[in-house]
Amino acid sequence: MNKIVVISGPTASGKSTFGVNIAKKINGEIISCDSMQIYKRMNIGTAKISIDEMQGVAHHMIDVVEPEDEFSVGEYSLQANDIIKDIISRGKMPIIVGGTGLYIDSILYPMTFGGNKSEEIRRSLEEEHAKFGNEYMYNKLVKIDPVDAEKIHPNNVKRVLRALEIYLVTGKCKSSMMDEERQKQYDSCMVVLNPNRELLYKKIDLRVDKMFNEGLTEEVRGLLADGVSFNHQSMQAIGYKEFREFFENQIDGNVLREKIKQNSRNYAKRQITWLKKYDFAKWFDPQTQLSFAGDYILNNIRGNL
Repeated sequence: MNKIVVISGPTASGKSTFGVNIAKKINGEIISCDSMQIYKRMNIGTAKISIDEMQGVAHHMIDVVEPEDEFSVGEYSLQANDIIKDIISRGKMPIIVGGTGLYIDSILYPMTFGGNKSEEIRRSLEEEHAKFGNEYMYNKLVKIDPVDAEKIHPNNVKRVLRALEIYLVTGKCKSSMMDEERQKQYDSCMVVLNPNRELLYKKIDLRVDKMFNEGLTEEVRGLLADGVSFNHQSMQAIGYKEFREFFENQIDGNVLREKIKQNSRNYAKRQITWLKKYDFAKWFDPQTQLSFAGDYILNNIRGNL
């Protein structure tokens, strides 16, 4: 089984910098595992790593899709796993860096929903959606599979209908099928950076302030001018969706900034909860244990653990 390194943690925990430092030590290349950094032209609000910050380390799955386009976890899985194979074939170490739980799952475990399709059921669901709308279909999914519904935005019609289709074809919830089939496809050395909660929240607040200072408002305004709307999947992300009320003059700049901070803090809590399910992962406080985290990875790669 091929070896990979996975570096995760909540937003603003220092994953990107740590990943670059590890990559330089183990001849690695980084595969971003962030559902927002895949989008082009969305740099400030996603805290996208810069060319200088990459320090010459190859990064993949960044800037791969236009903000107007939808991008599914299945598409991410196919592309990321192909990249992993290529990195391994060149004698380098794949390093997965990011905090998007579904993307991490799609790398660690094979996705097996491709055969659970029915054109007839799909057409029926699409007709039902056209008649009753997004909220009705999402509530239907909540009743059937609340676990999977928690991971899907109500306006992501494609994913909502797909989850309903899987249930209607197989009689099983997508989330329960994932639990049944969780056979890891890589020998994964996984590290989670978990800062002190109070310090993490301060870092999140400072990061949001930095985004505004760097021109987040102008970035969002430019995306809208280019034809990206708040109905697009990309604009459902924290740091972007909150601007809808601002541009509609429902909230002022101070409220906008606080909303983004609060939503980011809530997201960090959800990330931490998700990451706790990986019982094979090792957790480290990046403020006091970063060197231990690095040593753990190096020893694991060398076969000492």
